[in-house]
Amino acid sequence: MEVTGTELGLGILFIIFLVAGVIIGLKFRLKSKSAADLRGEHPDYDTKAPLSGRVKYPSVDGFRFSGPLWLLGLAVALGVTLITISWTQYEKPVYIPDDAMLVDETIEIEPPRTAEPPPPPPPPPPPVIEEVPEEEILEEEQPVFMDQTVTEESVVEEKAPEVKAPPPPPPPPPPKEEPEEIFKVVEQMPRFPGCENAGGSNEEKYQCAQAKLLEYVYKNVKYPAIARENGIQGRVVVQFVVEKDGKITDAQVVRDIGAGCGEEALRVVNSMNSMNEKWTPGKQRGKPVRVQFTLPVSFKLQ
Repeated sequence: MEVTGTELGLGILFIIFLVAGVIIGLKFRLKSKSAADLRGEHPDYDTKAPLSGRVKYPSVDGFRFSGPLWLLGLAVALGVTLITISWTQYEKPVYIPDDAMLVDETIEIEPPRTAEPPPPPPPPPPPVIEEVPEEEILEEEQPVFMDQTVTEESVVEEKAPEVKAPPPPPPPPPPKEEPEEIFKVVEQMPRFPGCENAGGSNEEKYQCAQAKLLEYVYKNVKYPAIARENGIQGRVVVQFVVEKDGKITDAQVVRDIGAGCGEEALRVVNSMNSMNEKWTPGKQRGKPVRVQFTLPVSFKLQ
């Protein structure tokens, strides 16, 4: 029979309270004896030894129970110690389907875009034809003519033309940051954490990481109540990108069976960013790159 930690703690507390109750009950019983009854039980009691005479009547001597109580406490302490040392808590086995990483068909999805182009400007509004009202012609004032006659004595000063500085050249446009390419297959695929120190080749580490990934997913996924009540089963497929630093981004459900199963699988995938260790990123020609990863999650009623 499996014993939980709560049950073990309650059992130890029960033993402690039981021992305390025995001691308190014994003390109460000894105090309840009256002096008249004790004098009747021991009319000729007399002792010459100072240690044996520390109590007036032997029947209420609490020290005569020190040996049994000490042995009882020793036995209880030894029993609790043995139970604590030998108690082992077993983790509940994680059910992983045999075809957990099998995808029925190839799912094509457009890689996520990191930079969206700006939307085109709106078309100009159509021209509005307005009727121009007739303007009244006003009489213009007669111009005043100035005498500009030039004679031999006139001095003509030549004005130097004003030289305007050319306007400064416009600043160069900022360089466009092109989104980094997202790979689907690389030389070294990304790996779930937990197998980097296991040793062996990259293929052995990859197989170990796949097993760790499935264990993490099926240990944390919770069957939605609506899907369980309606008997909905099937496979949900989630795609996400493993970044160069091992972080999970752009997680999305590309195949869903409904009833909250897709949202639950997406929640488990996004929770990987809260782990103490990050994914080992994929590598192409020895350099870390962004890799798209496809993860199927099976929902089966047992």
